[in-house]
Amino acid sequence: MTSKTDFTEEEWTRLARAPLVAGMAISLADPGGPIESIKESSAAIRTVLEAAQSGEHGELVQALARDVAEKARRRENPMAGFRPKGADARDEVLDELRAVSALLVEKTTPQERAQVVDWLRTAAQNTATAAKEGGFLGFNAELVSEREQQMLDTLAGIFH
Repeated sequence: MTSKTDFTEEEWTRLARAPLVAGMAISLADPGGPIESIKESSAAIRTVLEAAQSGEHGELVQALARDVAEKARRRENPMAGFRPKGADARDEVLDELRAVSALLVEKTTPQERAQVVDWLRTAAQNTATAAKEGGFLGFNAELVSEREQQMLDTLAGIFH
């Protein structure tokens, strides 16, 4: 099994924050108001915490998720060192996820790669379905907006 010792500290940090970055990609695709933002962020974090406890995505994912959960308990920001900003934020997020994909191909087994990719897709999907988008007072709102679906498709292309 691939473990933390197979990665540099920077690589491990990049992999551990990847589900939060995937959630960020969805949020950036169709920014909502503050309530939607909180719901979406919470969904990505919940995905990480569930993986830390359940181990359903395999041992590597569980180790990554436990690392993020431990940082959260110590009140450390798991996104430290990654701060996409302004007009380039979307591109920075996608570049980060492309780097994660390359790292997975380079350093993990095909099974581990599939498990991590499934975890990232789950985080993105949970983020997309966390809050309804558009509409007025909840009427005619969509669970997954067109722009969020486009981002889900983009992420699927990155992690093919």
